[in-house]
Amino acid sequence: MTAPARYRMAFYGDDFTGSTDALEVLAFAGYRCALFLTPPTPETLERFAELDVVGVAGDSRAMSPEEMARHLPQVFHALARLGAPLVHYKVCSTFDSSPTIGSIGKVIELSRGAFPRMPVPIVAGTPALGRFCLFGNLFARFGTDGDVFRIDRHPIMSVHPVTPMAEADLAVHIALQAPLRIEKIIFPSYETSRTAADAALKSVLDGQPDAVLFDAGTPDHLTEVGRHIESQARGAGPLFVVGSSGVEYALTQWWRERDGPPQRIEAYDRFASADRVLAVSGSASKLTALQIHAAIQAGFADVPVDARVLVDDAQWPAAHTDIAERAVALLNQGRSVILHTARGAEDPRIGAMIDALTARGFSHHAAKHTGGRILGERLGQIVRSILERAPIKRLLLSGGDTSSQVTKVLGPDALEIAARLAPGAPLCRALSRSNAINGLEIALKGGQMGGEHFFERGKLGNA
Repeated sequence: MTAPARYRMAFYGDDFTGSTDALEVLAFAGYRCALFLTPPTPETLERFAELDVVGVAGDSRAMSPEEMARHLPQVFHALARLGAPLVHYKVCSTFDSSPTIGSIGKVIELSRGAFPRMPVPIVAGTPALGRFCLFGNLFARFGTDGDVFRIDRHPIMSVHPVTPMAEADLAVHIALQAPLRIEKIIFPSYETSRTAADAALKSVLDGQPDAVLFDAGTPDHLTEVGRHIESQARGAGPLFVVGSSGVEYALTQWWRERDGPPQRIEAYDRFASADRVLAVSGSASKLTALQIHAAIQAGFADVPVDARVLVDDAQWPAAHTDIAERAVALLNQGRSVILHTARGAEDPRIGAMIDALTARGFSHHAAKHTGGRILGERLGQIVRSILERAPIKRLLLSGGDTSSQVTKVLGPDALEIAARLAPGAPLCRALSRSNAINGLEIALKGGQMGGEHFFERGKLGNA
């Protein structure tokens, strides 16, 4: 008889905001989990002996296929060695990616080295976040007014500065990134009997496609997806799954239906106010611009950051000192501070940064990609300098690259969930052997996440 797996599942997030999104779903459902910045060693895991789920926060969403090929195989092998029956590659709920940046198709190809079992399930619908996958097409709610758009007509994602979504059919979208045969399980099959649904899935799996895309438009759909995925995972070796946090919703809902709730469920609904917070945004989304404006109107000190100067190697050291000193002075006066590199996609600071990088020989596309990464890294160094001189309890980060790179620079050993803040953007707690970082509360959100008053709520709490 095979011994039960130590972990229910493992996951790798392709950016830090998405990683905390998955962590949030699992923790709120009652499962014990921690998020590591690199695949944890056996010695590290012994310090976290009671985990149900192991998560790893990555930054492959901003990688080229060549970078993925150098970085991801070792990560996948490390996750496979954990022995969990399921390993989830967590992507953004909007699936924004391209053949050259954050290629989901390339990920599926690379996964075969560590996870030879095929087909790969793909789960896109996440109704809790306003994401719906119907007949293989992805729809997403627009955060400022609640309207739902097909992803290729979404006001933010259709004009994303690095990976604009021009195709809503995700099977087509991913197959444009790699030569994959992707079949679909469409939602009407969930509304038949489970016997009929199982037969339909078996017929698709028997054809041995490279991947199977599952629809999900309602929580009930996701429960059925969770049942299908866990059934598919039975057998030798872990099953590799690609998808949004819909994967975690699907599995936890199915586990609850089958087994009942976990024995220990912590309360995350209340968190206290902070006397002052540091907010840092590298996002150029329209929603983030509204959030920045609301924060400033609510009394946050406004510290604009010149993106062009931050990516200039000669001007960067002086800019680092100046920005950190201004922020430290304001925080030590008891003010909350918001640093930002853009207030919307039309902010001229973004164009100036791209122009500066193209003048150094980058293509326009590479300038946007490289600029975002450099901005994130250097904002991280600024944040570290601020924390060393103005200890605070709470840090609010906005933007995928910004959140990933700032957190990497700070380097906590792991993150755990502290409280609910906004769907897909929880408040986390840093676990670290560094006194400056240990216990720091950090919220990481994508540009399109949270309500208009996200930063204010992050300061005021709800206790």
